[in-house]
Amino acid sequence: MAALGWLTPRRRSATARSVLAGEASAEAARKSEQELQESYEQDQAKAKDAEEPPFPVEGDDKAAAFFDLDNTVMQGAAIFHFGRGLYKRKFFQRRELTRFAWQQAWFRLAGVEDPEHMQDARDSALSIVKGHRVSELMSIGEEIYDEYMAERIWPGTRALAQAHLDAGQKVWLVTAAPVEIATVIARRLGLTGALGTVAESVDGIYTGKLVGEPLHGPAKAEAVRALAAAEDLDLARCAAYSDSHNDIPMLSLVGHPYAINPDSKLRKHARERDWRLRDYRTGRKAAKVGIPAAAGVGALAGGTAAAIAVHRRRR
Repeated sequence: MAALGWLTPRRRSATARSVLAGEASAEAARKSEQELQESYEQDQAKAKDAEEPPFPVEGDDKAAAFFDLDNTVMQGAAIFHFGRGLYKRKFFQRRELTRFAWQQAWFRLAGVEDPEHMQDARDSALSIVKGHRVSELMSIGEEIYDEYMAERIWPGTRALAQAHLDAGQKVWLVTAAPVEIATVIARRLGLTGALGTVAESVDGIYTGKLVGEPLHGPAKAEAVRALAAAEDLDLARCAAYSDSHNDIPMLSLVGHPYAINPDSKLRKHARERDWRLRDYRTGRKAAKVGIPAAAGVGALAGGTAAAIAVHRRRR
């Protein structure tokens, strides 16, 4: 303060106050910086504690992933796209195509499965393929995938499936679509395999009947349970993905359920249980997103065994 002696008392007092204010401000800034840094470190520590362990877990041979197909892996319903392909190959007439088109339009607009529409589609498909060889439909299915399905695969869901594959885990489609169609899609996506509705065949020719009932709702959970037992999997370490509330039984069966492009009922159910959600229809994240960074009824109990048995009969 001696250096200020030449100033008048009034100016000296004002200058002293300015110096004091500057020193106080600098000290406050340093203190604020320290507090902010400490707060940031605390937030980081809390976030780290809240993070889930890396998932899928690499090298976990007790874990696998189960993906619903329609509107989860692929936009729209596989059986409707298959119907378009069969019509193109003159398997049926225009009136059946109109029915398929209406059902597909309903599915795309509503974004949910309507049991009546799905049953009608299945009945139509069964009547159409009756008398045809299984090998013929499998070959046509490959062509139809390229024509109508490949461009409708959701890239985001495909990335999730690939994350499981990269971690060394098996990945299965689980769908009410015919197992032949599901198998073609699974193979083209590089997945392990598929669980689907099994159409009866004798000597490699479709009879127009089902083995059991469609793989839908609780039946999916039964099929996953059966496959997990056969594969010696721990369901608590497995993951399941679906868009539909109809698949809540399957999602509830595993330790890592995901709601993908969820309908309103599934979204509500998932939020209540803090399940992870992701919506690829608009590119936006849902309110609660927990996708790992690496990813960027009982009517057909024993459906897996039935599918295996039918597959063996076809050989």
